[in-house]
Amino acid sequence: MNGCYRHHRRLPIECQITAASTQDRDALAPLLGTVRRKSPWVKRAFVDGGYQGDEAQRAAFEASRITVTVVKRKDKEVNGFVVLPKRWVVERTLGWINRARRLSKAFEATINSALAWLQLALAFPIMRRLAMPKIQPA
Repeated sequence: MNGCYRHHRRLPIECQITAASTQDRDALAPLLGTVRRKSPWVKRAFVDGGYQGDEAQRAAFEASRITVTVVKRKDKEVNGFVVLPKRWVVERTLGWINRARRLSKAFEATINSALAWLQLALAFPIMRRLAMPKIQPA
C-alpha cells in the first residue's frame, strides 16, 4: 500500500491509499498535512527512500511543519542482517499488514474498500494488546 504513514509509537495516525500511478513523494505533503491536523504534537516523520527529494520534503514541511527524515536501506554496503535505526518500525508494521491474507493482493474494487480493510488489519494488533491480561506486581 503506497502512502501509508506509520507513527513511531506503533499506532498509525493516518493511512492513505493512492493509485499505483501516484508517486509516493507526491502524496507526502497532503498526508502529512492531515497528520498535523489530527496530531499537532508530531514534529518528525521517518520515511523510506520512496519519499526522497528536496522538493517533496520542502513541500511536506510547508504543508505540515513536520520535518521529514529519509531512512535508506543500505543493502549494497552491508553483509548479513543489520537493524537500521527507525527502519524496523516500518518493516514491523508491514509485517502486521501482511498477516491479513486479504491484503496480500489487490482484491478491492474501490479505494475506500481497500482503506477499510487496511485499517481493520492495523486494528488487530491493538485489539490483541488490549486483550492481554494485565500482570499485577506481587
